[in-house]
Amino acid sequence: MDVNHVQDWVHSLRVAMKRNTVAGSLIDKEFLRRNSVFSVLDPAELEAVLEFSRTVRFQADERVFAKGDPGDCLYVILRGRMGVVTESTDAKVMLLNILDAGEMFGEIAMLDGGERTATVVAQEPSELLRVDRRDFMPFLEARSSLCIRLMGVLCARVRWTSGIIEDTVFLNVTRRLAKRITMLAQSFGRATPSGTRIGTFISQEDLANMLGVSREIVNKTMKSFQASGAISYRNGYMVVHDLPFLERMSQ
Repeated sequence: MDVNHVQDWVHSLRVAMKRNTVAGSLIDKEFLRRNSVFSVLDPAELEAVLEFSRTVRFQADERVFAKGDPGDCLYVILRGRMGVVTESTDAKVMLLNILDAGEMFGEIAMLDGGERTATVVAQEPSELLRVDRRDFMPFLEARSSLCIRLMGVLCARVRWTSGIIEDTVFLNVTRRLAKRITMLAQSFGRATPSGTRIGTFISQEDLANMLGVSREIVNKTMKSFQASGAISYRNGYMVVHDLPFLERMSQ
C-alpha cells in the first residue's frame, strides 16, 4: 500500500469516527429526559438504551432518511435542527414540521418496522443520537411495563396528527397561519424587549409549505398580521408582538 493509499485510508477512518461515535457518559441524560419517549425510561433503562446507542452527525441540507426508506432506527436531536418534509407525485413539497434539539423522530417506523412516511433533512449542522431497531426491540420485548408507557406516548402523537388534519379541514388559511405562528413562537420563541423572537429562520415559502397553500396567500395574510401590529421582521427573523391576538385569530 503506497503513501497516498494510506493517507486516504486514514482520512476515511477519521471521517467515519467523526460521524459515528459510541454514546455514553458524555450524553446529557437530563436533556434526554425532556423527550417524550426517554422521559418514560427509569434510570436503569436509560443507561441500558445508551449502551447500544450511538451519535451521528449531519451537515446542513444533508438528508437523514427519505420517504420510503426502511424504518430501522429512531433519532433524538442532541444539537441542531431538522426539517420534516413530504412530496407528492407531482413534486409538490409540504414542510410538515421543524424539530429542534431534544426532539425525536423516526420512532413510528422504527417500532412497526414499516417504511418512512416522510423525508428528514438537516437544516443546520446537527448531532443526533441513533437507536437501532435491532437493539431496541429485544430490549422492549423484555419490559412489558415499558411497552404500556410507550403506548401513552404514541397515543399523544396520534392526537397531535389528528389535530393537524382537523385544522386543515375546518380552519381557513388565516386561522391556520395564526395557529402555526403561535406554535412556532411557543417552540422556538425567545423573549426580547420588543416581543417573542422566533429563533429559527422561517421563510414565507416554508410557511406556505407547512400549510399546503401558495406563497402569495401567505404573503397577503402576513401583511395583514403586520398591519395589525401582531408580528414584524427583525434581521430576517419573525418577532411576535401580540401573541394573544394570534391565539384569538386561530380559534
